[in-house]
Parts: sequence; structure tokens; C-alpha cells
Amino acid sequence: MLSELAGGVLTIGSDGFVTFANRSASALFPGPGPVGIQLLTFLDLSGVSNGSALVEATRSRTASAPIRIGLAGGRILDTRSCPLPDGGAVVTLLDVGLYIHEADLARRDPLTGLPNRVELRERLSVLLAEFQRTQAPFAVISLDLDHFKSVNDTMGHPMGDALLVKVAERLRSALRPSDILARMGGDEFMILQSDAAQPQAATALATRLVDLIGRTYIVSGQILNVGTSIGIALSPGDGEDVDSLLKHADLALYRAKTDGKGVFRFFQISMDEEMQARRLLELDLRSALAFRQFELNFQPQVELDPRRLVGFEALLRWRTPARGLVSPADFIPLAEQTGLIVPIGEWVLQTACRQAASWSQPVSVGVNVSAVQFNNARLVQIVTSALNASGLDPGRLELEITESVLINSTQSVLEQLHAVKSLGVRVAMDDFGTGYSSLTYLQKFPFDRLKVDQSFVGGSGDGSKGMAIIRAVTALGNSLGIATIVEGVETEEQLAQVRAEGCTEVQGYLTGRPMDAAAAAALAAESPSPTAVQGDPP
Repeated sequence: MLSELAGGVLTIGSDGFVTFANRSASALFPGPGPVGIQLLTFLDLSGVSNGSALVEATRSRTASAPIRIGLAGGRILDTRSCPLPDGGAVVTLLDVGLYIHEADLARRDPLTGLPNRVELRERLSVLLAEFQRTQAPFAVISLDLDHFKSVNDTMGHPMGDALLVKVAERLRSALRPSDILARMGGDEFMILQSDAAQPQAATALATRLVDLIGRTYIVSGQILNVGTSIGIALSPGDGEDVDSLLKHADLALYRAKTDGKGVFRFFQISMDEEMQARRLLELDLRSALAFRQFELNFQPQVELDPRRLVGFEALLRWRTPARGLVSPADFIPLAEQTGLIVPIGEWVLQTACRQAASWSQPVSVGVNVSAVQFNNARLVQIVTSALNASGLDPGRLELEITESVLINSTQSVLEQLHAVKSLGVRVAMDDFGTGYSSLTYLQKFPFDRLKVDQSFVGGSGDGSKGMAIIRAVTALGNSLGIATIVEGVETEEQLAQVRAEGCTEVQGYLTGRPMDAAAAAALAAESPSPTAVQGDPP
């Protein structure tokens, strides 16, 4: 029956000679069969690696643990030896090469051939175990690519994959043989750096990688540019287990990206504290959306000659029982990062349109729309729904966008802007003049209004330069047939200055502070409004 077994079986006599080999065992070895040859001699002739360990096991009077041997053709066998009553042994042979290959694939990234997250964690566990013996610190370096998403969006995922292969090659070229490089998924990579003085070695490597990865790539004849942001955690100070070190390296990476990208940061305890606070704020923000804790204030927009109310800007406010009034600067960026800005923005649009439709005078309402909202394919549908539900004339709704909507803008973003315009809705560029390529954006899209940033009115430094910019923007708007409005006017002196520069509309504390919906409705009922109006501070 042994001859019919699928697994290989050898029996070894007490003298060390092979006395039996079933068909499966004979098929594993080229050349003459093993029967009648000493096991050690046969294994040597067959080019088997680690054969001496198997021979030694057959001489033991106890069953062996699995012993792995390698055949000349690259096949791998797991063997076991069990003693026989006559002093010999029976040896079982199991071909595990396929299983090992599959297991290796499960630990490798198929695109780059690098170790994946599974193997990275195993290698990190080994480093931590070695640390117990050597006390030698090491670095866990997390990095991802800046602006990689725009490559996928504009060039397609095959081009993005080809770029990742190029990035992996550059990373390999910058590392020592002892460094471990893994692809964690997407555009995220991780490096384990040991056998080096820390933090000096991690600093030197991160500096080199920021420069190297940021150099231009040529992929399939296309010129591509990406950068990298890097986070670093050091063992043992930043963690004594796998999860802590990976988490802290990622937190440092998050800080590098929020600090402007293209930089590296070491982990600090304050980062973890800030992340915990951020998570709590996110939970509260989700609750606020569910329990309708948001409200809108409205800041008047005033025409100067004659002085009269022409519209309001809707400003989102969040008031909670525990936190009180939360600054938009604290929660709007978080809402954008988590995608919550999409449902929140939908609520703002619906509420602002409903309030404006109730005003007794047909003044306009401006609503800020972020780049994240423009990446949502439903934006035009959301705007249409808000107009239809409220009955508001589309010409009284103005969507305010910043340059972030148009930076690396895709065709779909421009199509959505034109679709919004086709509804009769107006579109304004907010914070105009604070970016680096605003004039290019005026060529991309026909804006209805430019909102000149308040920094040119009340900013520090030479006020005459700010007024010169206001004069230039106003003249530019006039030449292009685009209305302009100056934000941040707080004093009569500033009002006189912007009027002298040709500005015809203003928004600021002097002509009206943000106010609640009831006060806005009352002010609209008095339109056209004389002199200044006052509401609640923001």
C-alpha cells in the first residue's frame, strides 16, 4: 500500500541504506532509484541541500520535527523521520514548493515585487526581537507621494502604476542592503532602517529621498512630477511594538503632509494627542450633522453708490452644548478631509436658498463651495434640488469658490462649473489675489464676480501696496466685464480708500457684521439700506 501513497515514502535500514522507495519518492529524484544506496550518499549524489540533517534524524530513536530540504531543481520538500522497531526509520517526503511560492506571493506586492504589509510587519517583529538582544535603535520611515492622485485622475491608472514602479526603483537605489523597503498599498511605502546611528541616519535618508523622489519622471514618453512626504518613528523611544511604531510613523507622515508636503517630520507625543482630539472632533462633527447643530449667519454685501444692500454671504456656524461656538477654521478643514463637507455643504445650500427665497427683496445669497464638493459628481444635482425645493430664482444664488477648486482641475470640474452656470447660477472667485496663478483661472472659466481678499485692505505692511492691488484687480474686472467686491472693510478710512480705487461693492464689519437669519430677513425688508448695519460678531 505504501507504493500507492501520493506522498513520498522511504524506509531506511539500521545500516543507513535505503530499503524501500515508493513511486512518489522515486519520482522526486532524477537518475537511479535510491533503493540499495546509503541515504547520505544518495542525497549527496542528488544534490540535496540540508540532507545531513535528515540523515541525522533517521539515526535518532525519536520522531523528528519537520526538516526542510532542497532539491537540485529548486523543489522544496518537508521531511519527517520516524524510528522503526528494527533500528531503521521511515521517512516521509512532501513537496511544499508550490505552497511556499504561494505564501511568498501573499507577502509580495505584485506590481513592484517589494515586500507587502504582511512581510513588513514580520520583518519589523524580527527587528524588535533583535533589539532585546542588541539594544540597537532603528527607524520606521513612512512615506507617500504628493500629487499622485492627479496622475491617476488625468493620465489613468496604468500610467499611475508605471510611475509607482519607477518610484520603487528610485527608492531601492537610495537604500543599503540592510534596509527593508515595502509597499504598503496605493502610493504608500515604508522603510525599516537598522544598523545605523539614529536619528542622524534617518534624517540623512529622508533628506535624500525628498530630493530623489521629487525629480522629474519620464514614463511612456510622458513627463510626470510628484513629490514625497515622510514620517519617521524611532525605536524604542516612539514605540516598543509593531502597531505603535507603524501608527506613530503614519502620524508623523500626516504632520508632514499638513505642514505643506515635500518635507519629513519625526514623531512627537503631541501628534498623538492632536490626533485623538481630531478623532473626538470628527465624532462630534458627525453628531452635529445628524442632530442639525449647524446654523447659518449672513453677512451683508453693499453697493457704495448709492449705498444699498445687494446680497448676503451665507456663513456656516457650529454651536455645540459641550464646545460652544466652534470656529470654522477648526472644523471646515476636518470636514473636507473626512468628506463630511459634502452632506454639510448640501445642508448649507438647501438652507441658504430657503432663507433667501423668504426675503421680501430679491437680493442675492453667496454660498461657499469647496474643492471636495466639486469632486462630487452630484454637485449640479444638489444645486438643482436646492433651487427647486426653495423656489429661489437661480440668478440670486452665487457659488463662491477658491483657487483650490481649479488647481490641477480636471475636465469634469470645469464641466460641473459650466453646468452650474447653465442653470443661471452665478459663480464668484473668492480670496482673489492670494494664489499664484489667478489670471490663468480667469481664462479657464467666465466668473461673474471677483472677491478681493481682505488681506489687501487691513493687512500688515505697506497699505499703499494693498490699495494698488485693489486698483489693479478692479480695473482688470472692469476690462473683463467681471464685477468686483472688496472684503474686510472695517473703517470709514478703508471705505474711502477702496472707493477711490474704483471699487463699487464691499463686504466687512463696517457695512454689516454676520447676523442670524431673522436679522438678515429684517435687513432685506428694509432694502435699499442706508448706512451701516450691525449684527453678531462671527
